[in-house]
Amino acid sequence: MLTLLGGLVGLALIGTALFDALETIVVPRRVSRRLRLSRVFYWLTWTPYAHFARRLRDGGRRETFLSFFGPLSLLSLVALWAVILVVGFALTEWAVESAVTSPDQQRDFATDLYFSGTTFVTLGLGDVVPDSGLGRVLTVIECGTGFAFLALLIGYLPVVYQLFARRETKVSLLDQRAGSPPSVAELLRRNIDQGDLSELISALRDWESWVGELLETHLSYPTLAYFRSQHENQSWVSALAVILDAAAFVLACGGSAAVRQGGFTFAVARHAVGDLTSIFGIQPVVVSVDRLDPTAIEHVREVARNSRLAPRDDPELSVRLQAIRASYEPYLAALADYLLMELPGWERARDTMDNWESTAWDFTSPVALLGPKSPFSKSRT
Repeated sequence: MLTLLGGLVGLALIGTALFDALETIVVPRRVSRRLRLSRVFYWLTWTPYAHFARRLRDGGRRETFLSFFGPLSLLSLVALWAVILVVGFALTEWAVESAVTSPDQQRDFATDLYFSGTTFVTLGLGDVVPDSGLGRVLTVIECGTGFAFLALLIGYLPVVYQLFARRETKVSLLDQRAGSPPSVAELLRRNIDQGDLSELISALRDWESWVGELLETHLSYPTLAYFRSQHENQSWVSALAVILDAAAFVLACGGSAAVRQGGFTFAVARHAVGDLTSIFGIQPVVVSVDRLDPTAIEHVREVARNSRLAPRDDPELSVRLQAIRASYEPYLAALADYLLMELPGWERARDTMDNWESTAWDFTSPVALLGPKSPFSKSRT
């Protein structure tokens, strides 16, 4: 009876690990089942990790600490699959009472576990070998499983890091396009040249593609969401927030040539933020602190008027903008709180420099050398 139970547990462990690994690595879509090994793993590891990170007062140390979670969790999940498979096959060998020959003639579960481990990693030392036919069959199956698991892993890790690099390339481009951290006011000011909206439309079109790729990759590989950006004042969540804010503002202004592209970008970005909260099982939250206070909205409106994106007098603009923001702001706040990534403000903080303007050795901004017509010059508008 005990051996039968052990065999059933072993088969259950093997099936659970294999299905979860296949769904995570091979299946290019979001798996709708809520009870998954990887989902439980991230819930058990991220919750205490994030709780400890919140206790770190220094922002730089906290961000450095959080940056380790993505890579470590990915490697830990792979190790967890391997351990479960080794234990599962060991229980199966033990349950069928597969006779094994070992130098010390010891026949117990510890020997089965050792034999399973060396077989799974295709080490094949040969000091412990199966004597029965069924044991040999299980050995071949486990060896093949281990070889296939290693092959999938070799193909999986480079894909994850390539997708991460592609995501961060666009996030880094916001540094010069919208500031560090990015803001809607800077995005509008730097991408509209004396009423010419063509550059803003082109930027919104590029970000529409980026958000679409973000949606597809992060639903297929949710692990990517835990990978942090290279700079503390940048993140994929803040980039998504700025794109949503900019598209929402263009729609609220109305009447410009950018409205059509703004609608397309807003639609896919709103889709992305909604689905991403669903994949992590987090509910939208009530926003406690409004990122767009009265001072910020007046600043953004002034930038829009100077760039001829919005008319001089439109008392209903704030009402329309508030209604549009209500459709995505709770989801953004939930994502930012869950991943411990700050949401950017609508206007640039005073006395801040873009990341490109300084290095570790020289903190003198080169903006003055670019002249008053530079897109980075505040006198431009």
